[in-house]
Formats: sequence, structure tokens, C-alpha cells
Amino acid sequence: MAFVHEPVLLQEVLQWMNVREGGVYADGTLGGGGHSGAILAASNGTATLYGIDRDENAIAAATARLGGYAGFHALHGNFHDAKELLKEAGAPMLDGALLDLGVSSPQLDQAERGFSYHEDAPLDMRMDQSQGITAAELLASISEQELTRILRDYGEEKWAARIAKILVERRQEHPILTTQDLVKVVDAAIPKAVRRKDDGHPARRTFQAVRIAVNDELDPLDRALEDFVDCLKPGGRLLVITFHSLEDRLTKRCFQRLQNPCICPPKAPICTCGRKPKVRILAKGAVPPTEEEVARNPRARSAKLRVAEKL
Repeated sequence: MAFVHEPVLLQEVLQWMNVREGGVYADGTLGGGGHSGAILAASNGTATLYGIDRDENAIAAATARLGGYAGFHALHGNFHDAKELLKEAGAPMLDGALLDLGVSSPQLDQAERGFSYHEDAPLDMRMDQSQGITAAELLASISEQELTRILRDYGEEKWAARIAKILVERRQEHPILTTQDLVKVVDAAIPKAVRRKDDGHPARRTFQAVRIAVNDELDPLDRALEDFVDCLKPGGRLLVITFHSLEDRLTKRCFQRLQNPCICPPKAPICTCGRKPKVRILAKGAVPPTEEEVARNPRARSAKLRVAEKL
């Protein structure tokens, strides 16, 4: 299957990135190169852009699409390691950086990747299939208590404890190896009346939580965002697109902390902690997609964009 990627919030990204000719940019979640291609095009092909992705299929697709731009550089790796990857690539300080968190449409559409609860496929869920444990391997060994925590914290699943209990019971009879094995666990755990009232698929929160755990997506997010800020020139902008409330809260709190890092008592007459602001938050609140975009691309429905500018 071709790695065809429809970038979300594309016009908003171009507006807030403030792309200029000859600028230097990083796309920490390259995917199929949709956002990167638009940034390069907006610079009339004069920008330098470093695209980072841990999915080798995405790297190959983006390189095929954008290899004609002299300033395009694809880097295989995790955006959590962007600071080191950019240093190794000899990248100068950046005018802008973008992170589009979550799973790309091609990964969802390729059933064999194991991200989709609509198809029956091996439970993989790894962004980088060359390393790490699969979702099936994680679910085979994780304790009931830890699985409950993951489902609650990463998926905000109200039925986390019941899902974890049933999964541990069922895996004693046969291993949970496929996406539909996991869907059946969720169906057994959540009462039918509750499932009928759910706006989306009842397994979506469980799949989200397991995916985040397999790929260690949120644990170092704070550090990764701060690393990207460190790579920006003064006036450079960091744009982060999130798709669920947990990612958005972490991004919001990180930006707020970087904008107001002072830890002095609120009533202190002067600041004595010496901590200086690193950014200013530009967009007032999170920028949502337009109704037109959601109608065209329903997967954009939950997307939110936050923007900070380095001081």
C-alpha cells in the first residue's frame, strides 16, 4: 500500500510557522511528507528541512516525494532524540519545528501494522518495526495492575480495571495475538448498553493506550519539546499537533512552564529563583480544524494545534 498522507491543519501550520525563503525547519514526525512538502513549497523550494521519522516506510515514501528538493534531509530516528539527530546531521539552529503526534493514516490503513481495531491483524503497533516489543508481547507479560494504569492514564478508559482483569484471565487460556483478540476483550469488559452509547468504537481508548505504551510516546514528551525549543533560533516557532486530551494537556503544561518557569512564592516582591522564560505562547488556546477540513477528513476532528515562539 502506498504511504499516502493527508496532513491535518495544513493551512494553520503554514500560517503559524511563518515560513520564509531560505529558512531552516524540522519536521519531527515526517510521515509521508505532507506538512514538510507544503513548508518546502511555501519557501519556493529554498528552505532547508530535516524530516525525522522512526517508520522506515515513511522515510522511504517522503524521500521519494521530496527528494527533488535540494534542502530536504530525511533522518531515521525518534523525535525524542531530535536534538542529537540534528546535531549529527550538522543542522544549524532552526526557524521552526513541527510535531504531529499520533498515528498517520497510512499506518492505520495498513491492517498488518496492528493499529486498527476495524481489521483482524497481528498485534504489532510499533512505529519502528525494526526494534522494540510488539503489543502482543507487551500484553503477554504485563501485570494486571500495570495494564490498568496504562489504560487509565494513556487511554483515559473508565473500564480500565475490568478490561485488564478480563485480558489477564483470557490470556491464561490462549494468548492475545491479534487486534480482534483485543477487541473481544474490550467487548467482554464493557457492558453492551455502554458500548451502544459510545460515540466511537469502544476499543479505541484501549488501542490508543497500548500504542502509546508500546512506542513510549508520552514518557519523554516534556523533554522532547524542550529539546526542540533549544534547537530554535530566537523567534523560531515550535508547533505541536495533538489528537487526544492527554497529549494536549502535556503540551499545554510544558509550554506554560517554559513561558513562566518562575518558582518563587506568588507574593514574592521580586523573582529570586533566576529562572527565565524560554518561550511565549502565540496561539490563544488550541487551534482546531475548520468544519470544512473535518468534513473532508474526519480523522482531523480531534486535532489541536499549539504554538510557542522562542524568546
